[in-house]
Amino acid sequence: MFSHEQLVLMFTEYRQMPSETEWLEFKEAKTNFSFDELGRYFSALSNEANLKGRHSAWLIFGLKDKFPREIVGTRYRPERAGLDSLKHEVVQQTNGITFQEIYELSLSEGRVLMFQIPAAPAGIPTSWKGHYWGRDGESLAPLAINEMETIRGQVGHRDWTAEICPQATINDLAPAALHIARQNFSARIRDARFGHEMEKWDEPTFLDKAKLTRNGQLTRAAILLLGNPEAAHHLNPYPAQITWKLQADEEAYEHFGPPFLLNVEELFKRIRNIKFRIQPFNQLIPVELTKYDPKIILEALNNCIAHQDYSRNARIIVTEKVDRLILRNVGSFYDGTVEDYVLHERTPERYRNPFLTQAMVSLNMIDTMGLGIRRMFLGQRKRYFPLPEYDLSDPDHVQITIFGKLIDENYSRVLMEEQDLTLSDVVLLDRIQKKLTVDRAHTQTLRKRNLIEGRYPNLFISAKVAKTTGQKAEYTKHRAFDKQYYKDLVLKFLDQHNEAGPEDFQELLLDKFSDLLSVEQKKAKVRNLLQEMSSQDGTIRNVGGRGLRARWRRVLD
Repeated sequence: MFSHEQLVLMFTEYRQMPSETEWLEFKEAKTNFSFDELGRYFSALSNEANLKGRHSAWLIFGLKDKFPREIVGTRYRPERAGLDSLKHEVVQQTNGITFQEIYELSLSEGRVLMFQIPAAPAGIPTSWKGHYWGRDGESLAPLAINEMETIRGQVGHRDWTAEICPQATINDLAPAALHIARQNFSARIRDARFGHEMEKWDEPTFLDKAKLTRNGQLTRAAILLLGNPEAAHHLNPYPAQITWKLQADEEAYEHFGPPFLLNVEELFKRIRNIKFRIQPFNQLIPVELTKYDPKIILEALNNCIAHQDYSRNARIIVTEKVDRLILRNVGSFYDGTVEDYVLHERTPERYRNPFLTQAMVSLNMIDTMGLGIRRMFLGQRKRYFPLPEYDLSDPDHVQITIFGKLIDENYSRVLMEEQDLTLSDVVLLDRIQKKLTVDRAHTQTLRKRNLIEGRYPNLFISAKVAKTTGQKAEYTKHRAFDKQYYKDLVLKFLDQHNEAGPEDFQELLLDKFSDLLSVEQKKAKVRNLLQEMSSQDGTIRNVGGRGLRARWRRVLD
């Protein structure tokens, strides 16, 4: 389920796309919409989502389908009960699937409906009344025979990376890569029941445990990750390469082949990672940062390796520009959307290269919980840098840009000063600094906190650096203290009074919170602070009841 905020962000992004796609359709549906036509779109969008490697497709009612898309509002099934019954009605006419969810958005311009349609299951095209539908450009059409066979053939799809290299032997593996692989594997499984036995394993046993061999034979995944450079011929005619290109005041390039386990770090060494300083507000000591965080870059590189479609005979490309890195791999975004992983912490349900992916997990290069993308966003946020930017406009490629230079220093200073911003807040501020469109409804909270200025849609991030003493005093009234400051006050209060209730802590803390917050927001911060100190820190405990009956005491060491 998506929150209202997340839905509006997605809706805004989709609305700004210059044309519809195979998995995205807009309809006015001002008053009604043909049930049969709805079903045909359901079938077509579901099948196309499968073919494009997406987790779901979207049919959106309430706006014009021509760009720029004006919101006209829809009165289709105005009651929620009617929308919920639609799920049952649709499943009766398909081969057993229906909408994942139907969302209503009440926008100032009118009501919008967003139908989330699941991708056709692997091997099973989605039908409507016994017929299979697809898209021909932006129009409905019977699903093409080759597309139907593509979906039906997915059950028997073979993982390219799991294929055996029959002539390859352990001598084709790089000793240094094997050594690091053992170290990484040991770190990964040190708590497992067989961890202490690992030193006794010979090379074939280790490779089997690390999921790099099948029936004792080396796989393409093993050559990619651990192979000698000369062993790449076992993968012919498929190029196993990552190309680094420098496009700046100087130009250069270099190709990196196996072993990828080692060469991702060799590639990173080519990237010019200089240091510079940011002067935070109200601090004498500047913050020193590098252009790029190695962990973020290696995470992005390893993701490219894991999700590259090697059967397409293409390289992974890393382009270094003066202020950013652009990483590009072949193959669509395979499961879900970027937002799923950044804002919803989604766990992938399927992988393009499951054998390779599992081997990379064994060697501690990636995880399979879908946390890598979110980690990159959180890492850039922690460094006060612009967030990574995904470009999925080309359905055959995934491109991610990682910024190595500040775009707007006010954005960075806001991140330094406003430690309680949610990741959704930071995503909005990042879009504003990049001059991208954001939904008006989401700007109100940021405006109330004096984080943004300007007349919509020409917004910009407020300057937080005060230049005069008077401004500094005014800023201090609006600025929240560090959370630890409030926790220390609570503990000192309990040291003096032994026990206290919610009203005591409100009296202690409310006037110390930012003046930009309402009274209710301040009270909520008190409740959240006490809950965190109790459940996470373990420094206090509730010896009373709930709500106003709660009585808090300090936990003594």
